[in-house]
Amino acid sequence: FLTKLPNRRFLEEKAPELIQSSFGADGYIVFAVDLDGFKKVNDLIGHDGGDRLLVEISRRLTEVFPDDIIARLGGDEFLVISEDRSEEDAETICNKLICRLAEPVQIGNIHAEVGASVGYARAPEHGRVLKDLVQCADVALYAAKNRGRNTFVAFTPDMNRQLAERAEIEAELRLALESGRITPHYQPLIDLQTGELRGFEALARWESDEYGHISPEVFIAMAEDIGLILELSDKLLRQACRDALDWPSDLTLAFNISPTMIVDRLLGLRLIKVLQETGFPPNRLEVELTESTLVRDLDFATTVIQDLRSAGIRVALDDFGTGYSSLSQLSKLSFDKIKIDRAFIESFESDEKQMKIVKTMVALGQGLGISTTAEGIEEASQLALLKELGCAYGQGFLFGRAVPASEAAELAARRKAPELRTTA
Repeated sequence: FLTKLPNRRFLEEKAPELIQSSFGADGYIVFAVDLDGFKKVNDLIGHDGGDRLLVEISRRLTEVFPDDIIARLGGDEFLVISEDRSEEDAETICNKLICRLAEPVQIGNIHAEVGASVGYARAPEHGRVLKDLVQCADVALYAAKNRGRNTFVAFTPDMNRQLAERAEIEAELRLALESGRITPHYQPLIDLQTGELRGFEALARWESDEYGHISPEVFIAMAEDIGLILELSDKLLRQACRDALDWPSDLTLAFNISPTMIVDRLLGLRLIKVLQETGFPPNRLEVELTESTLVRDLDFATTVIQDLRSAGIRVALDDFGTGYSSLSQLSKLSFDKIKIDRAFIESFESDEKQMKIVKTMVALGQGLGISTTAEGIEEASQLALLKELGCAYGQGFLFGRAVPASEAAELAARRKAPELRTTA
């Protein structure tokens, strides 16, 4: 009733017959289309505004595919069944569709913008039955969404294998979360001027019985995708707080907040509840928020940061310099620390431009009365230069990798930083 497009029932009951009469034995292409960022826009403009946006999106789809079969499968998912095209033509129309859907839509006084991800499969190469083609297009769509906003991907047979493997890892992830197999490890945070241990950053680690060591980049992103990130973060923070209670009272605990959690209006309350239940002092917790996440919604980010700091929790701006924010944006936010991303540290000795950026970041922190931490320090020469520039803190392989709770407790008890590593 809303978009006047056929629905999933039409796709199952009527589309196969229509495909036969329209495309015959010449083959056809199925495009699976999913809107990027629709939920956030829908929350901003309300359900009525979201409905108007979907109507406009449907009109634009019809504009790009005037002679083809278009269906809305529900929510912000659409399917297009189109005549067969060359690979070059298929890519061209995907680009055209993505550009058209990404154009702003005027909803009242708001310019609403969404992106689109597209996956496609063709008959008879990838299947002769519509149901199979839809599944292949969905697999390609999933691959497109993993590559980022406004992308398209053509189906390839090996995607099924990748999808099956991911499903197995997802199942393992759920079991690992239930059984406590994902644990925090602790990377030392060092005072660069004195060489003393000042605290640890908690980093998630998972050793799977089936797959061995699984990178945090993989399983944390997976937890975000399947809605487990809140539970995972809650369990990791609780354990980290319990572990950190055994350290000397002047050592801090740094904990990363997932970008998907920053939109949670109860974030501050959730963190405070964990602190209350574990007995960990708020002034010893340092929450790290990435720059790119904060600048998406400055007003909301400001509220979140104020809530945390009002509770006594310190806030660090993580990956500083990678989020393309302006100083005018950052000036609206209050931080206790700036973390210089490892991407700048790894080459600043030999790259004059990177050196200038690092100098500017350290000077900015000093000017604002905010301490700076350099990530990814791996060489003694990097350490020497950062000390000379006045950078306050550092972490990285030079001081040691993240270690289990027992080893962190030993380092904390000695109140001593690890011996500097001289080889990689």
